[in-house]
Amino acid sequence: MNNEKEKDKFDPFGLEETAAAQASPAAESGDPYAKDVQTDTSVIACPSCGANMVYDAETGDLYCEHCGTRQQIFAHASEEQSFENLLRQDGGWAEESHVFLCRNCGAREVLDKNEIAKTCPFCGTSNIVQTDELPGLRPNAILPFHITKDDAASNVRKWFKKRLLAPQKFRKSARPEEIKAVYLPAFTFDARTESWYNATLGKYYYVTRHQGGKTVRERRIRYFTVNGHYNSAFDDILIQASANVDSKSIGKLQPFNTGESKEYRQEYLSGYTATQNSKSGMECWEEAKGVIGGLLKSQILAMYTYDVVSSFNIRTNYFDMTYKYILIPVYVGHCNWRAKLYNFFINGFNGKVAGKTPVSPLKVTFLVLVAAAILVGLYFIFRQ
Repeated sequence: MNNEKEKDKFDPFGLEETAAAQASPAAESGDPYAKDVQTDTSVIACPSCGANMVYDAETGDLYCEHCGTRQQIFAHASEEQSFENLLRQDGGWAEESHVFLCRNCGAREVLDKNEIAKTCPFCGTSNIVQTDELPGLRPNAILPFHITKDDAASNVRKWFKKRLLAPQKFRKSARPEEIKAVYLPAFTFDARTESWYNATLGKYYYVTRHQGGKTVRERRIRYFTVNGHYNSAFDDILIQASANVDSKSIGKLQPFNTGESKEYRQEYLSGYTATQNSKSGMECWEEAKGVIGGLLKSQILAMYTYDVVSSFNIRTNYFDMTYKYILIPVYVGHCNWRAKLYNFFINGFNGKVAGKTPVSPLKVTFLVLVAAAILVGLYFIFRQ
């Protein structure tokens, strides 16, 4: 497996000059390790000069980098889809896209039929091969990129400086490398719910008693039961469908303002890539029900005054379920520190950053010692 990075200058949006080369003999022969697959890379042609146009995150339209011509993208707001479409899991996205597989990290990039992948946005390697495994369900919604790559890089640098446990030299000198704009697949779900619940809750109370010539104050719990019927409604519960970014990082990047999503149009992918969904719509719906269950529990418990939850049981029916299969904008990047790669992600709509940075052992040790000293001090104060 060849993991050597391309020696050519990095192109964050894959905007190399138009090429019409044929696939390599290895690819034609079906060799799964062929990495020289090429195809016509022309995308949306500029009406003025014929050069490729790309989506401009700053203005929200198509832009020709050659002559400066701009072209507006006409797209309506996205619409909710019937749950029956999700059950069928069809839609024919394969007719307008193809998939490239990274042999190094396994990421699958969905590109326009007229584009090819040059490097993997998740690990930076050029070991990319074309695969026949095409996505079936076509997205019906997209949240276009709203901030530029330069703005994303600036946010990352500020984020580096706020990582207090990172080594000082890293916070001052770290620079984001090879930031790429990638649309990640996700599902949003709307639903009405009707629930029946019962719970055992506890409330603290205190008693004073004498023990060994001293007055002792004890905390006790008085339990009580509650039950009832509860109706609620949920809008745009977001569940990511990609295995390339962990759910914890996606959670830190939220919200994604899915209420401002547009109907899916290929123009928004001009100069960008998307990743293939690794979870089906129904798998995401099951995950969404778990999220809704947690929200219902919080909403119901908020109606009561309590200190302890001893048990909580709920039975929920779902009605009027709809969904959107949406592409959400994420900048993917990494930086190297002492021969180790640290990935980070930027919400392409609001600029929030999540990821990992190195941790200074000295700073961690210092914090542990400070915490221990505080605990010892509190212990002696309590004893006195």
